[in-house]
Amino acid sequence: MGDNKAEKTAVAKKAEKADKKPGKLAAIGKYFRACWGEVKKIVWPTPKATFKNTGVVLAIVIIAGLFIFALDRGLYALLQLVMNISVS
Repeated sequence: MGDNKAEKTAVAKKAEKADKKPGKLAAIGKYFRACWGEVKKIVWPTPKATFKNTGVVLAIVIIAGLFIFALDRGLYALLQLVMNISVS
């Protein structure tokens, strides 16, 4: 008699687990709903802030480019002095 009750309990637990496990399509839907919820939380910058940040980035890129150009020219001039190379 005890075995029959244990079997019923095991079958009931299996059925309960099968009910809780979502299907693949439900899992994909849940994932995209969660993604959309995160997208809604994004605070987008104003056009004025975007324009200002773009200007800062461009200025730093230009300054870094000029620094690298000057460093390249200086090291090349130093190499010419050391090796007595004439560039035509």
